[in-house]
Amino acid sequence: MYYKFSGFTQKLTGSSPSTAYSPQGLRPGVSGEAPPMIFATPTKIVSEAGPGAEYMGKNRVPDLQRLFQTSDDIPVHLKRGVPDRLLYRTTMALTVGGALYCLVALYIAAQPSNK
Repeated sequence: MYYKFSGFTQKLTGSSPSTAYSPQGLRPGVSGEAPPMIFATPTKIVSEAGPGAEYMGKNRVPDLQRLFQTSDDIPVHLKRGVPDRLLYRTTMALTVGGALYCLVALYIAAQPSNK
């Protein structure tokens, strides 16, 4: 015997096999036809690209490897010069400022209210 959950009585009740396999009126949504194409132009597969597809920019990886692997007693996060120094100092200033702001907020929150 097959059972299905009755939403009205909140109990299991006897049912036929077709209603037991698709409970609460849900039916499987399998259709026999393919879905319509969304895009009008087909995409190329990587193997179809051939020798014509190449990166238009210069490969900078060897230059950056040479720069970062030199031993000149400069930390890695400062090796690229002024932009790295500016980012580092901005990050440190925001960190110190945020820590001070948190301490001030804690001090203000710890004070009793004057009522």
